[in-house]
Amino acid sequence: MIQEKSYLEGQMDNSVFAIIKGIDRDVERGEDMLMLGFGIVMLSSTFAPVLPPSILLPLVALVFAISAGFARMNYHKMEQKLLQSMTNLEEHEIVSLSPIAAVFADYPMPSLSESFNPLKNLRRTGKSALGGLLINPLWMPIFYVMGMQIHEEKNLGVLNRAIMTAEQKVYRTLSCYKKA
Repeated sequence: MIQEKSYLEGQMDNSVFAIIKGIDRDVERGEDMLMLGFGIVMLSSTFAPVLPPSILLPLVALVFAISAGFARMNYHKMEQKLLQSMTNLEEHEIVSLSPIAAVFADYPMPSLSESFNPLKNLRRTGKSALGGLLINPLWMPIFYVMGMQIHEEKNLGVLNRAIMTAEQKVYRTLSCYKKA
């Protein structure tokens, strides 16, 4: 499968619509990655009778880490593809996409190496340690990567709202042109 470097590759119609449609598709893909991880974790309780917690709980943490990691990589690819696509647009088209670009500027996502480093995420580490102390120390890594998963979900939600704002702005602009 060939990776697109821009939302405008192979598009002949309205470039703003193509970008919005492409980024919306990628946001859905990121949400699907997170929900798949969450669904697998929910199914992990079926293995509880046959797997000891010392095996099952690290697997749960691994599933959360993998789904959050893939969602983070997807988020970074969306940002790169949007920036690449916007270099080919006119000024009025860039204004239409400004709510989406503002999300990437206002909610920058650190690299995966920073996210997995407990020393660079002291708040998440503290919350994970507290949860581990209250429930079970084996749950600390689960809480840590679950915090990553929640952070990814929150950013995708903000991005989804920005996409809806951009769509409304484009539809209003087009309806004004059609009335005139």
